[in-house]
Amino acid sequence: MASGAARRIVVEVAYAESGRQTLVELEVPEGTTAAQAIALSGIAAAYPHIDVGAMKTGIFGARVPRETVLRKGDRVEIYRALITDPKEARRRRGRRRG
Repeated sequence: MASGAARRIVVEVAYAESGRQTLVELEVPEGTTAAQAIALSGIAAAYPHIDVGAMKTGIFGARVPRETVLRKGDRVEIYRALITDPKEARRRRGRRRG
């Protein structure tokens, strides 16, 4: 590696919908933010019906601001809004089984 060249790290960006999920592995310069990784991932183009800029983000299930600087091996997750409260969904499934 040339002197002064930015070190690079490997991260992932993930998004899922019912029946379809995307996991993109990227090699990015150290100092890359979650927002930058999302932009580089191409997920916005793959899912043109969503507004990735308005969606919440996290790393390995923990919510983080988009300005969070990534570390080697991080998986940035793009969260879609929940349609049904998870507790209510469990109650409905329980009533159907019982």
